[in-house]
Amino acid sequence: MQKLSEKQRKFADYYIQSGNAAESYKKAGYKVNEATARANSSRMLTNASIIEYIKSVNETLSNCRIADMEEVKNFWSEVLRGDVNGEKVQLRDRIKASELIAKSNGAFITKIEELDSREIIITMSDELKDWGG
Repeated sequence: MQKLSEKQRKFADYYIQSGNAAESYKKAGYKVNEATARANSSRMLTNASIIEYIKSVNETLSNCRIADMEEVKNFWSEVLRGDVNGEKVQLRDRIKASELIAKSNGAFITKIEELDSREIIITMSDELKDWGG
């Protein structure tokens, strides 16, 4: 990836925040009228280095926003203990959190067995009976 100029990086960062290319172009420090901003910002969004930078930042942001199981279990544990960010948690929510923690740890595995009750009937021809002795 080719290194971005300071203005290109600013443009990409503003674009990631707002989704408005022309406005991002102006905020990045380009002093142009609206028509030129639209045309040039559109052109910038075809630049391979800018596209790669935007994808990279979006991927990083996405990874930071998605909770992993450890974070989820930590949250459930806070709820179970009855205090989340200084807020008192109701008993029913604490019970539900304990249930979710237990389920995620395999405490309530339900095993279902189905017995096959079908009969299999094998009919042998007379030739097979004679051959078998």
